[in-house]
Amino acid sequence: MAQSITRDAALRVALAARELGGLPVKALLAALVERLGLPLTAARLATVTVADLQLLLQTNDGADRQVPRQQIRQAVSLLWGEGPADGDRLPVAPYVEGDMPGSIRVACASNREQLLDGHFGSCARFLVYQVSPGETRLIAVRLTCEADQAEDRNAARAALISDCQIVYLQSIGGPATAKVVRAGIHPLRLAREDSGCEAKQLLVRLQQALQHPAPWLARVMGVEAGSLARFVADEA
Repeated sequence: MAQSITRDAALRVALAARELGGLPVKALLAALVERLGLPLTAARLATVTVADLQLLLQTNDGADRQVPRQQIRQAVSLLWGEGPADGDRLPVAPYVEGDMPGSIRVACASNREQLLDGHFGSCARFLVYQVSPGETRLIAVRLTCEADQAEDRNAARAALISDCQIVYLQSIGGPATAKVVRAGIHPLRLAREDSGCEAKQLLVRLQQALQHPAPWLARVMGVEAGSLARFVADEA
């Protein structure tokens, strides 16, 4: 089915599902395909009405999810492309391996713009940055809707960013953490004061840390760390 859904449409569906009280993306996608047919495009999504979504909610799993009408209206706006369905408009830059010596690849769980406002298991996409001490470059926007159709959603999401060394997120559960770590990715949960901040704002700190990496970051980078004892003393 994924090849019959445009990239923009997939992001709109993922954001609308999140707005509808966490309705599974797969369930909303299947209902919209049944209603609109394939290929599922942005133009077809623009025909969905509030009444359509209310009916879908009532028939999904045979129960009314009791989503407030205002949220349903917002979900319709997202399907129409009037919300933060901005994946195709983000300034993604080309990158060739070796372009940025001493860099690492970082994924950021995000739902809109370039904000760090996503949870690992429910974010609409991962923003992927290449980060060196002197430059931060957005090189990809990876939608999660296809991964959410897998039997093991967490493993599929981890595989989606398996070329990254670090993932920033608002939260992540224990089982998902294990799968992320198994994929060779270091998960970093945001401090409360950083929740929802611009990704590049936080990545500036990472750039500074890359200049004199702590032991854990040196391991992520694959380089020799300085003295662990000295690091512990400095932290104290």
